[in-house]
This record gives sequence, C-alpha cells and structure tokens, in this order.
Amino acid sequence: MDTRSHQHQNHGSHSHHEGHHHHRGGVESAHAPTDTIDSDKPYTDPVCGMKVAAVPEKTVEYGGKDYHFCSNRCVEKFKADPQSYLVPQDERAAEPAPAGTIYTCPMHPEIRQPEPGTCPKCGMALEPLMPSLDEEENPELVDFRRRFWWTLPATVLVTFIAMFGYRIYPGGLPGQNWIEFALGTPVVLYAGWPFFVRWAQSIKNRSPNMWTLIGTGVGAAYGYSIVATIAPELFPASFIEHGRVGVYYEAAAVIVSLTLLGQILELRARSQTSAAIKALLGMAPKTARRINADGTENDVPLTHVHINDTLRVRPGEKVPVDGEVLEGESALDESMLTGEPVPVTKRSGDKVIGATINTSGSLVMRAEKVGSQTMLSQIVQMVANAQRSRAPMQRLADVVAGYFVTVVVVVAITTLFVWGFFGPQPSWVYGFVNAVAVLIIACPCALGLATPMSIMAATGRAATQGILFRDAAAIEAMRKIDTLIVDKTGTLTEGKPAFDSVVAALDFTETDVLQIAASIDQGSEHPLAHAIVSEANKRNLVLDKPESFESSSGIGVRGVVAGRRVVLGNTALMEQEKIDWQPLVSQAEALRNEGASVMYLGADGKLAGLLAVSDPVKETTPEALQALKEAGLKIIMATGDGLTTAKSVARRLGIDEVYGEVKPQDKLTLVERLQKEGKIVAMAGDGINDAPALAKSNVGIAMGTGTDVAINSAHLTLVKGDLRAIVRARSLSVETVRNMRQNLVFAFIYNAMGIPLAAGLLYPWTGLLLSPMIAALAMSLSSVSVIANALRLRGTANTS
Repeated sequence: MDTRSHQHQNHGSHSHHEGHHHHRGGVESAHAPTDTIDSDKPYTDPVCGMKVAAVPEKTVEYGGKDYHFCSNRCVEKFKADPQSYLVPQDERAAEPAPAGTIYTCPMHPEIRQPEPGTCPKCGMALEPLMPSLDEEENPELVDFRRRFWWTLPATVLVTFIAMFGYRIYPGGLPGQNWIEFALGTPVVLYAGWPFFVRWAQSIKNRSPNMWTLIGTGVGAAYGYSIVATIAPELFPASFIEHGRVGVYYEAAAVIVSLTLLGQILELRARSQTSAAIKALLGMAPKTARRINADGTENDVPLTHVHINDTLRVRPGEKVPVDGEVLEGESALDESMLTGEPVPVTKRSGDKVIGATINTSGSLVMRAEKVGSQTMLSQIVQMVANAQRSRAPMQRLADVVAGYFVTVVVVVAITTLFVWGFFGPQPSWVYGFVNAVAVLIIACPCALGLATPMSIMAATGRAATQGILFRDAAAIEAMRKIDTLIVDKTGTLTEGKPAFDSVVAALDFTETDVLQIAASIDQGSEHPLAHAIVSEANKRNLVLDKPESFESSSGIGVRGVVAGRRVVLGNTALMEQEKIDWQPLVSQAEALRNEGASVMYLGADGKLAGLLAVSDPVKETTPEALQALKEAGLKIIMATGDGLTTAKSVARRLGIDEVYGEVKPQDKLTLVERLQKEGKIVAMAGDGINDAPALAKSNVGIAMGTGTDVAINSAHLTLVKGDLRAIVRARSLSVETVRNMRQNLVFAFIYNAMGIPLAAGLLYPWTGLLLSPMIAALAMSLSSVSVIANALRLRGTANTS
C-alpha cells in the first residue's frame, strides 16, 4: 500500500480551517484593545489570512494577545475554536474549497468568475458553480422581485389609462400622453434598468442575445413615445389615433413587468435544479466524536477531523468521514449514497462511507479520507461538473441561436417597412407595433435552456440512485449502447478474493510457496495479492522484504526476494520467463473449474508451485445480467484471470462470450474491434488495467468501489458497484434525451410560430395581430415552461 501524503490548501477568505488541538483556552469577547494601536498598520486575519486594520468591534483577545479580523463572521469562527487558527497555515488539515465562490452561466459553462453578475454572451444571471447550504437567496431574484412589486401598480394604471382613457374622455384624458409618461417612465427606467445594462453589454461584447431584442423593443417603444409626447407635430397624420399621436408607454411598461415576472419565475425554477447537490451537501454531519490519545472523547466540527483520527459513531448517528472500522459491529444505511435500500453490516476491518447512517451498534473507526477526499465530496463535485457540461444535442440550438438575433432584427425592420408602405391606415403605427412584437416574442432563451435544464435535473436525480455521470455526452450516449464488456474481479464478483489453497512443486513445501508469494506480493495493490498476504499473516509466516519489485500489468509480478529471482502470475508470465508450468496443469485446471483464480510461482527459473484464490460472485450480479439481457444488450466478459476460471464464472452467470488472460491492451483492442463492427460499446471495470478500455469505449462504467484511475477514466461511475444500476442509468438516459428533445422541439416551434404571428402574417386572413404585451407574456412563459418540463425528470425518471 502506498501512503498518500496529506495535501494542504489555503482557500481564501471565509473558509473553514482545520487545525490541531493541543490545549484549551477561553476566549474573551470582542472588545476595544487596551493598548493604543496604529490603525494604519496592517494586521493579518488569522482565520482568512486577509490584511486588516485594527477595528475595536473586530478585535479579540486570546492568550494575552490581540487578534484582528476582517468581518464578524471571522470573529465568530475564531471564538468557536481559536487554537485551530493559531496553527501555521501550512500545518492545517486539508479541506474542500468553500462552495459557491465561482459563478457560471447555465447556458455557457465556460464562463466563470469569482463574483455574481451576468453572462457576457447571453446576459443570463450567473449562478454558483457549487451551491452551498448556507448561501442566501439569489441576490438577483431579490432585486428583480423588488423592482417588479414596486412598479407593478404604475404598470397596471398606465395600461388602464391607455386602454380606457379615450372612452372616458373623447380624444383621451387631458394631457393623457404626459400622464402615461409620468407613470411609464419609472417602470421603464427603474424596473427595466437591468435589461438596458445587459442590452448595452450585448452590443459592447458583439454578442447579440435575448437582451438585445428586449432592450431594443422596449427602448424603441419608450423612445418613440417620448418624441410623440414632446413633439407630436413631427409626425404625419397617419400616426394620429383618437385625435392624438399614439404613444406606447403601456406597451413598454407591460413588457418590462412581464419580463421581470418571467425572470423571477425562471430564477426560482433554476434554483430547484441545484436541489440534488444541496441534498447531498446536507447529508454530511456537522460534528464528529473524536477519541483522544488519553481515552477522553469530545465532539469537534467536521472540518477539524484529520486523517488517522479515531472516531466513535454511536447508534443513530451519521458516519462523519470515510474510514475503516476498528471496533464494533453495526448495520449501516448507505441508501442515500448508493441507492441500495438494505442496510449493510460492518465489522472490524470493513470500510465505511461518510454521511451513511449507523442504525444499531456502536462503532470505533479510523478516519482515512477527510474534506474533499471523501466519497460524498467527490460525488458532489462529479454531479456539479456533469450539470455544467454541454450536451451534443445542444449544438444545433447553439448554431441556430448564433444567427437568430441578427435574423430577428432583420425580420423586425422588414415588418416595420412592409406594414408602413403596404398596410392599412395608420400603417406606420401598425408597422411599429408589429416590429416591437417581433423583437419581444423572438427571445432565444428557451432554445438555450432546453438541454442544460434537463441535464441538471437528470444528473441530480441519478446521484440519488448512486449513478454519477461525468458529463452530458455520457447521458446521451448511454441509451445507445448495445454491447457491454464486463471485467470479472470487482465487477461481477465481490473484488475481495479469499485465499483458497496452495499446491507445491517438487523441492518446495506449501509453506515455502506461500511465504515466497506473500513476500513478493507485499508490494502489489492487486486484490489477489492482498488475499495471499493476509493468509500468510494468519499463519504467522515471517515475510522477507522484496529487494526489487516490478508489476507486469495484467499478467503478474516480478522481483527479488531473499536473493531469489521470483515471478508470480499467469501462464503468459511463465512463458515469458521460460518456466515450465505443465507439471501442475491438472491441479490448476481442477481449481479453475471450481471458479478459483490460479497463479503460478516461479523461483530462480523453476516452477515452485501454484496458489488459488477464489472471488465470490456478487449477490446482485445474476439479477443485473438478466435485466441487461432483457434490455437487449450483448454481454461479454474480458478478464485477466485464467480462461478456465473465467469460463466457470461465465457458465454460472449465463455469459456466452468470454475472454481470459487478457492484458489491458487486449481489452482496448476488443473495444476497438467491436466498435469497427458497428457496435456501441460500454465497458464496466474497476481496476487500473481497465482504464484504457474504459476511456476508449463509448461509455466507460467504473465501479465506485474501484481505483481512482478507473473512475477518472470512466464516463459513468456506479457508487455501489452494483451492475443493476446500469439498467437504471440506461433508462434514465432514455428519459433525459426524450425530455431534451421535447424542450428543443417546443423552443423551435414556439419561435417558428411566434415570429410570423407577431409580424402580422395572418392578418390578411384573420384580422388578428399580436400585441407586444401578449408577446412579452408568451416570451416569459416559454422559458419557464421549458424549465418546468425539465424539472419533471426529478420525479418521473423512476428507473428500475
């Protein structure tokens, strides 16, 4: 086993820090320091590391010394555990970076910045890359809501006067244009100000988007109305309605109010897509019960738990971090992370996952992974990354949206002139109103949101079932697979092989064979090696330290032990070393027929013996393979184990096509061959030797119980390592792609129908025109409906 070094990080202000706890000391309340302090002299905030000046309200005395802070929040953290912040920064334990510090655009995930704002490409409000439980309500949502409610009465009033003023008074109320100006201006300039800011950004960045259209439409209606109010004599008679030049303050006001309402509904709906990540974050306990060296116990914040700390987990409590059970026995509910409803019994030596629930007995455990290293943190990170990825299906929408705004502006201008020159009187009024309606209804927002919202909802749903997609492309590809290649060890089987038997060749005893094999295997990470070393330890054999060690991936290991040249592996390795393995072939075949894995041992060029290790098939494997076959998938086993052993397991599981003693390159070649035959291939594995094939396959599926290399190479990770989750993942993929298509079709149809309708194309036959106000309502509801349809995935994607 290699010892992984502990990494230290310094994460900016307002992050929690971990530290050593050597002694206890009280903290005085914040107070004005007794000594005179030069306020210009910079001090360092011990919590966040910022340079600060001495401020009485943010100064704390501890241990006879004054400490100065940048904020009350840092004061509170220091007072809660001062000693941890007095440890030098580089000695503090690692922890995850504070959530929500980077903001990104849901439609353009490549846009990232350290503060809230709007996307320079589409103008959409940025949102935290990683949500946090303690984050406040979206500041833009708060701002928009305030602007909406404060100006809504003025919008209602100006609309009422515009529609009914001329009925109350022939020719309109006295000074009606000025009355509408007074009511409409606060709505346009206060409530609509964020829209104009985004409109200006889109022009400046040469990135036409929905705000280009809305800003142009509202600005045109409002600007035209101001000119008509101040200088009506500039307009020809064709612009006169009800005895005065018509104004459109009510249209501008209603468009702003409805757009604000749509944004409020959209922001609220978008916040629900991060619910899955927030639920995962909420699983982690806030504290852990640490057992100190002197036997005393005390509760400490989770951020202060270090690797190798001894922790107690009482009945009903959550396991604080990933680790290993040292004492006790209990059943743990892991359903929140793995989707597996049945509690799993854990005993001494078993691994436990942070955030799982201890249902019955008391456990003592050793912390092995803390902070960002825990499985829960990695799951949260994988879900967040997948949610921000781009679906291949979105490419068409991106291409369309790229030209869309320019085309719409051309259509609006064309509408204005066609109506102006050829429409009924007042023709230019009709032309102007219809041009504004075209600009407003043609918002491409629904098109841009069509797939990102589906991806965010689906990945969140999948995470609750123990399925982690690496990106949106993996979700799309999963539904297409028709061939599944599975590794044996750790995928079909438990991956925790148990020692079976040892057979000695001439001149060697069984003890010699086991002692030599265990000595060389001390340097190996392979599960079969662990089983051999464990058996030698059980028999109290004294192991020699290898003088050299070399792993030949997929076939075995080589090295020098006690002056002997030792090789341990399969027949391919024996062939390479020119060692005759035939004398024990009958014993090996008998063991393989029983499903055991056999390794030959050679010493100084001679056959020393063989060792057999068996690996039980997972209880869930037969059911999973049956479900996969019923789904139409062809199952192929490819394993580094001997062919006889592989066939024995395959025979029991009903797998027809089997490849044994394959190297990593052979698995890769198999994937490539099947792909050339037109197959859509998924590869499921858990070891380092599976990584090349996982990366090459159309969908690489890693067991969450496997190696980091395999997980990092895969497109999909099954937290529990249960193949039944492949069926669920495939079903979820089908549901998600269907949802994305629905959204894209709706967005395309909406714009394809809305623009001609707004331009007045149906007027000659129906006499109907689309008011800019109705266009604004339709535009707002289109985005909300796309998001609402995507959110159905959180509940309807019941995959079984």
